Amino acid sequence: MTHILDVDQLTVSFGDTTVVRDLSFAIGQGECVAIVGESGSGKSVTARALLGLAGRDSQVSASMLTLSGRDLARATERDWRGVRGSRVGLVLQDALGSLDPLRPIGREIGDALRLHSRLSAEQARTRVIELLTLVGMPDPERAMSQRSGELSGGLRQRALIAAAIALDPPFLIADEPTTALDVTIQARILDLLASIKDRGTGILLISHDLAVVSAIADRVLVMKDGRFVETGDTRTLLENPREEYTRRLIAAVPTDKPRRTPLVPSETMAPAPKTVPMAVQDASPPVVLSASGLVKTYRAPAGRFRAVDDVSLHLVRGETLGLVGESGSGKTTVARLILALTDADAGDVLLDEEPFSALRERERRPFRRRIGAIYQDSLSSFDPRLTVRRILDDAVALAPPDDRSTVGELLDAVGLPQSVATTRPLYLSGGQRQRVSIARALASRPEILICDEPVSALDVTVQAQVLDLLDRLQAERGLSYLFISHDLGVIRHMSDRVAVMKDGRIVETGHATRVFDDPQHPYTARLIADAPRLAAPR
Repeated sequence: MTHILDVDQLTVSFGDTTVVRDLSFAIGQGECVAIVGESGSGKSVTARALLGLAGRDSQVSASMLTLSGRDLARATERDWRGVRGSRVGLVLQDALGSLDPLRPIGREIGDALRLHSRLSAEQARTRVIELLTLVGMPDPERAMSQRSGELSGGLRQRALIAAAIALDPPFLIADEPTTALDVTIQARILDLLASIKDRGTGILLISHDLAVVSAIADRVLVMKDGRFVETGDTRTLLENPREEYTRRLIAAVPTDKPRRTPLVPSETMAPAPKTVPMAVQDASPPVVLSASGLVKTYRAPAGRFRAVDDVSLHLVRGETLGLVGESGSGKTTVARLILALTDADAGDVLLDEEPFSALRERERRPFRRRIGAIYQDSLSSFDPRLTVRRILDDAVALAPPDDRSTVGELLDAVGLPQSVATTRPLYLSGGQRQRVSIARALASRPEILICDEPVSALDVTVQAQVLDLLDRLQAERGLSYLFISHDLGVIRHMSDRVAVMKDGRIVETGHATRVFDDPQHPYTARLIADAPRLAAPR
């Protein structure tokens, strides 16, 4: 096999700290090699070093670093500029930070074509539309004029992938390319990457999602503390891992793992029918939250767009209701309507069968502490100037005066050391920040938590720890969760019941086991079929 990339003894340091140690590997034409490992293992630093982007304060050395036969071990910045884009494409997880917020995405993708190809303006425009169509962008012509801030996370990621493959580079580095995508678009992107690989492009895939890795990677390199601790072809490594660390990564994958012990007996998950005698109704857990007939519309170029269309759902005490659907299906808008952060055009939200959304904000404020929220991007939800102690102190002030936790108790509850209290969130790992986010949500002693993609940005072992933490807290405190995710493995692992959203409507609801094992709606069946699973690469 002809090698696209050859690396020998790659080492990356920052000051006195070495984060990547003596890595040697090669990637052939038409081959996909995946690097997997926990956050902080050195995966992304390795990928950036292969592009001369390790950082201004980094020291990078290698006895060999060649790309398509070109020696880059001692490349200058001018050399790297000639390589990036034309010889190697890069797809990063943080699409918002990678795209220019001031320029339409059509122009950003078109600039690569203008600088590195001889296409005319009209040919470049046609190529941009072709690329956006290829990555599953709805209405590509309209998307060309939109800026990154006007797009959802999934749409931004698609635009970034389109930019990376615009020039058909012989080598592609994809660093968590599908993390922000729902299962159907994820499947489409994996098909796209597979077709790129089949055309002879070499791919380095960085991912914490072993199901995604198994769908496309030919070989896997397992990374821990800056070193490769195990390597092998994908099937052999996933079926017969040698290292305990690798076995732990595989065991943490939630795909196809139903909830271990439903916290609410299945026969009590729905409110009793009105025809059932009152004594039987009283035996069922009470409905703590209900939404009925929620509608939300927004202005759009083609008229009014109905983001949420007559959505009704309920949550009983102690259960987890999973809400799943594609990007743009309306999941997050439903969460905002339930939290009364967005006004509904129609419909009502009740807490314990009492009005919540219909109240004026001044009247609603005393009840807000009963509903907490955990978001995907915990860092942006914190004031960067504040320490963890100050963040939690401010949240504790919302709890009843006679029932307030201390900062220390909250940190203990989420498994964080007391030393974290004096740290700012920027200096914590992703898993630690998400634990602080959970601690903040618990500070007001809520009965309900709205969890909007709370683990999608975390590697599998940290994700498993956070899911176990949420399970434990639910059992200890009787919490009720509305758990929103595009990851069907996580939804199945966490949920007692599942509601499936499409185009602003709930198209199917039911107990999680029934929905996953016997979906009734074609859309649900397609979502489940598209979900990646640990398997041999395609």
